[in-house]
Amino acid sequence: MDFAHSSRAADLAERVRTFVDTEVLPAEEVITADILARRARGADPWTVHPLIEELKTKARSGGLWNLFLPAGHEGAYAAKYGTDGAAGLTNLDYAPVAEATGRSYLAPLVFNCNAPDTGNMEVLLKYGSQGQKDQWLDPLLDGRIRSVFLMTEPGVASSDATNMEATARLDGDEVVINGRKWWSTGAGHPDAKVGIFMGLTDESAPRHQQHSMVAVPLDAPGVKVERLLTAMGVYDEPIGHGEVTLTDVRLPAEAIIAGPGRAFEIAQGRLGPGRVHHCMRLIGLAEYALELACERSVRRVAFGKPIANLGGNRERLAKARIAINQARLHVLHAAWKLDTYGTAGSLSEVSEIKAAVPQMACDVIDLAIQLHGGAGMGPDFPLATAYAGARSLRLADGPDEVHLGVVARHLLKPYAAAAAAEAGAR
Repeated sequence: MDFAHSSRAADLAERVRTFVDTEVLPAEEVITADILARRARGADPWTVHPLIEELKTKARSGGLWNLFLPAGHEGAYAAKYGTDGAAGLTNLDYAPVAEATGRSYLAPLVFNCNAPDTGNMEVLLKYGSQGQKDQWLDPLLDGRIRSVFLMTEPGVASSDATNMEATARLDGDEVVINGRKWWSTGAGHPDAKVGIFMGLTDESAPRHQQHSMVAVPLDAPGVKVERLLTAMGVYDEPIGHGEVTLTDVRLPAEAIIAGPGRAFEIAQGRLGPGRVHHCMRLIGLAEYALELACERSVRRVAFGKPIANLGGNRERLAKARIAINQARLHVLHAAWKLDTYGTAGSLSEVSEIKAAVPQMACDVIDLAIQLHGGAGMGPDFPLATAYAGARSLRLADGPDEVHLGVVARHLLKPYAAAAAAEAGAR
């Protein structure tokens, strides 16, 4: 088990970090101010600022594009749309790259590596038909369109996906979709053209073969974005999270990804790498928050001292440093397990990081907010937005409780088996 970054991963991470710090973060301030100004004067904030497209062009010309492409699944797309035309990255190699993008909420979008597009593109890469790839994957990899993931529902506890009420029923050579989804990430982007929808197809099938995933054109009759949701007051423009209704949406049966009943299989293949991506981006975000906290704590003076020297703040900063380093090693271990043993062999490790890293990021960002005082709550620093994002990820891709349950199940399994064997022998 060697966590030393490969030369390619180290090079990409350094190039991405430099691009984020010199290009993206300065632009983020301008774009955020523009969004706030648009809201204040009643103008539409759901537009793509020209700076974003300029940054995307620069990133792509610099070979920093579609960095997420997974090794072994990228095929011909690597040469056409990949990083420097090279093969895709393992989860372990992508980890430091994802961390570098986490320093800015805009950076993943600039590198065409933002959620939910990366997960949706991986689904199409691994499970999509050639027709689905031609229609949706090519323009997504090219950055011409954006996508939405339509899974969570307001009427049921979506942490258990078998509760799902939305349907994707077969009717001859068509699939008919009905349901209401929310927290559908990407729904606010003006270039969003396709959603990957999960719905119930056949209640008589085995429990985890009842559901299907469908590629749904967002301009299909019956699809409507009812409203855009704030996450703790943050809209996350220009991507956003929406509540979407689908009413008698009729599509060719070929829109079903990989065939009826395979949604849970697809979800497991999608969510493992996606959780690693989220966690590494959160580590980058926590690092940036800690940098801001350190700068503030040595420059700001209260009661005659730098605030770093007040109220145990030095110890708090030191513990934040330790927590981030621990989390990074934890995620690298999970990424290595995922690369080495696949999704089935790394379920506990992926759930461990998904429960641990968002909580760590919340704690570090909260410290940074505290050290900034009132400024930490406002728009002059990115900390309030960062906290909303980190806190949201304690729910997205499965709440903490679900992941802790997975960890406990794997932890207790051999003990339960031993106890059962002893009971049987008596």
